[in-house]
Amino acid sequence: MSISANLIKVKNEVELLGVQLVAVSKTKTNEEILEAYNAGQRAFGENHVQEMTEKHQTLPKDIQWHLIGHLQTNKVKYIAPYVSLIQSVDSLKLLKEVNKQALKNNRIIDCLLQIYIADEDTKFGLEFDEVIELLRSPDFSELKNIRIRGLMGIATNTDNKKRLKDEFHELRMLFNGLKEVYFKTEPSFKELSMGMSADYITAIEEGSTMIRLGSSIFGKRPAVTPDVQSE
Repeated sequence: MSISANLIKVKNEVELLGVQLVAVSKTKTNEEILEAYNAGQRAFGENHVQEMTEKHQTLPKDIQWHLIGHLQTNKVKYIAPYVSLIQSVDSLKLLKEVNKQALKNNRIIDCLLQIYIADEDTKFGLEFDEVIELLRSPDFSELKNIRIRGLMGIATNTDNKKRLKDEFHELRMLFNGLKEVYFKTEPSFKELSMGMSADYITAIEEGSTMIRLGSSIFGKRPAVTPDVQSE
C-alpha cells in the first residue's frame, strides 16, 4: 500500500475514537512527507532537532512539528520559534530552557512530560516521584511561557501484551492523578501520548489520546542502529 493509503486507513481507524495521529517522519524524505501531507496529515514527529528544522524550512508552513526525541537544552533555541509540541520534556532544567526560549520568541510552547514506564535502561523519562517533585517545585510555578498539555510514555519493546497493557494503564492512572491534583482547572491538560506502530491498539484501549506511528504510515525502514526514543 502507498503512504497515502496507509495514512487514510489508520486515520479512519483512530480518529472516530478521538485519537490524534502523529506521523513519525524521521529519516523520511520531503517527498514522502508531502505524500502524507497531501492525504490530509498535518502533525509530524521528529527525533532530531537539525533534521526537523531543515524540514520545517522547506515544507508547508501549516505542518505541526512535534519533537518526540530526547532534547538537549542547548538545542531548544533552534526549535523554539516554530515547534508545535515538545513531547519529550524529562527534566525541570529542560523545562526552564524551553520557557526561556519561548519568552525570547514571544510564545507559549506546549509540552508533554515524558514519563519512564518501560523496563529498559535505554529509555528516557521522569520517574513517577520525579514528576510530582517537578510539579511541586516553586521554580515550576514561575514558568509562564510553557503549557503542560499532558504526558508521554514509551512502553517496553515487547510482544507481551499484558506487560504493555500494564505499562499503559499505569501511565493513565498517573495522568488521572496529576489531572485531579495539579491541573484540575486547566482543560488544556488532556493529552496522553502513548502507542507506536507495534502497540498503538493496546495504547488506545488504555486511554491514549495521541499515537506516534512511523512504519504503519511510511512502511518498514531498513535496519539501523535502534533509536531509543521511538519506533
